[in-house]
Amino acid sequence: MPVDPLNPEGWPRPSGYSNGTAAAGRMVFVAGQVGWHPVNGWESDDFVHQVRQCLENTRAVLEAGGAAPEHIVRMTWYVTDKQEYLAKLQAVGAAYREVLGKVYPAMALVQVAALVEDRAKVEIETTAVVG
Repeated sequence: MPVDPLNPEGWPRPSGYSNGTAAAGRMVFVAGQVGWHPVNGWESDDFVHQVRQCLENTRAVLEAGGAAPEHIVRMTWYVTDKQEYLAKLQAVGAAYREVLGKVYPAMALVQVAALVEDRAKVEIETTAVVG
């Protein structure tokens, strides 16, 4: 595997992410992706639908750069409502695994007051390293 998770010995095992990652190779940077369909535009205001679309958009950009989900080393998620994220975490996790598989890079989640796209509830920025 080109990406090695970094979870210090003795620390609790994280769920759905790693505390850090190590990789060597060509870096692929994916700009913040929002939950709109690249051709059809906004299809839903549902949080989980938008997460799934963000992830599908991310995967498409990765593939355009010669990368795949297993090359992801870090993700930063920006959400407009942390409580909505937490309330739908199980469905978010299922959508994540369906689109990206069991890939658990270093992650951060940040609640923001708003995103540039008014209908966006989530935006995801990703970095991958192709070994």
